[in-house]
Amino acid sequence: MPVDPLAGVLADLRMRGTFYCRTEATAPWGMEMPAFDGCLSVHVVTDGSCRLEVDGADCELQVGDLALVPHGRGHLLRSDPGARILGRADLLPQDHLGEHYSVLRLDGGGARTAMVCGVLEIDRPGAAHVLDLLPPVVVVGGRDAARAGWLPVVLGLLTDEVRHGRPGSEAVVTRLADVLVIQAIRAWLDGASAGPGWLRALRDPQIGPVVARVHRDPGDGWTLERLAREARMSRSTFAARFAELAGEPAVRYVTRWRMHRAGVALARGARVGELARQFGYESEAAFARAYKRVVGTTPGAVRAGSAVPTGPGTAADAVSRGP
Repeated sequence: MPVDPLAGVLADLRMRGTFYCRTEATAPWGMEMPAFDGCLSVHVVTDGSCRLEVDGADCELQVGDLALVPHGRGHLLRSDPGARILGRADLLPQDHLGEHYSVLRLDGGGARTAMVCGVLEIDRPGAAHVLDLLPPVVVVGGRDAARAGWLPVVLGLLTDEVRHGRPGSEAVVTRLADVLVIQAIRAWLDGASAGPGWLRALRDPQIGPVVARVHRDPGDGWTLERLAREARMSRSTFAARFAELAGEPAVRYVTRWRMHRAGVALARGARVGELARQFGYESEAAFARAYKRVVGTTPGAVRAGSAVPTGPGTAADAVSRGP
């Protein structure tokens, strides 16, 4: 059966905590979204428009647009470029309708804007491989999302849950947040013109199926010769092509993918000995040395929760608008 490695990577994305705010504002207005380490911010404009500024990038959001700020960075939201910042969003007066939901009203007397904003805690080990690809802000256009049908449906369900707070609502909201973020990232990946990295390699008609097999079974005995044979290419041609696309040698990528998968498993309680056997290492010590060499910390520290592994993706550095 064909393997979709992107599906496996997206399946690792998990949101572990959420807070939502419905913002109702009239121009001029502005607010600061503070930095939240290990979190992702999401903003959906439901009426009017606003501007989002992060890391020197400035983008305008229209009705139905969804913006992700994926790296925990602080950013600004305002009605127009010259609008005064009134304060930090979490410190401004607002009506708390529950532990995870509030309504924030900013009255400038002018044009109206309404938004649903969320701060989502990310399961970093599982998300790293995708999140490290993303630019400082990802914008999915409302028209395209509405045409696909997913954004109005998910947002409607999410808004209803956070507004009414029924039994089990937190679990439902968390799952809906997973869907919202995954769909937005998938929209960006579909339209991204990626530089060197696993995404670019994945899209190559010859290299891509090999990447898919590595993603499916990272513990197999992958050598450069076997990878080239899977691609039906000569060893030298495959090595050069893979390095050109991915920005690193194939065997190094295999090792880094193994350690990414190991990091996800460690953060979820897997034992070091089990992972050593799963990924083909002769001993726990050999696996631990390889893991620390690639990730920069020990498997035990990750399993204990005292360290957070980084992913093997390549970070982008520009605003991107999804298809």
